[in-house]
Amino acid sequence: MSIRLEHLRKSFGPVDVLKDIHLQLPERQFITLVGPSGCGKTTLLRILAGLETASSGEIWHGEQRISDLAPGKRDIAMVFQNYALYPHMNVRDNIAYGLKVRGTPRAQIEPRVLEVARVLEIEHLLERKPKALSGGQRQRVALGRAMVRKPWLFLMDEPRSEEHTSELQSRLHLVC
Repeated sequence: MSIRLEHLRKSFGPVDVLKDIHLQLPERQFITLVGPSGCGKTTLLRILAGLETASSGEIWHGEQRISDLAPGKRDIAMVFQNYALYPHMNVRDNIAYGLKVRGTPRAQIEPRVLEVARVLEIEHLLERKPKALSGGQRQRVALGRAMVRKPWLFLMDEPRSEEHTSELQSRLHLVC
């Protein structure tokens, strides 16, 4: 099912960040938003994920209006620019976290974590804490945390440099 944005607008006080955005995004596509710093890319992603409220407009997933749904009800995974890993948890627990809070049966969690770790080639890092990882490894853990849930939509805020985009896309297809 596609995503449709209709008349989406976001203002912070007198400053209009997003102005009457109309987009139709087809399903199963890898789409990149490009623009200068401060143009609203992250704000648009946060609105799609439900982490930010639009000033006006609607978001549709197929025929379902999701504009007013809470983030947890949208089944969208977002990988943040800063990765947002839990420093007190090891890689395994960081990846499994979203499944645990959603009440996924314990017997299903470990196989899914191992599958994602294999695809991302981080099996050997599962017991390490984020502070012991390189930036690229941290990014893979954050991506794994999103992938393990198998959401219908992934949003990534500046996930990698351009030369890694096709690798990232192929890894997403392996799990989803």
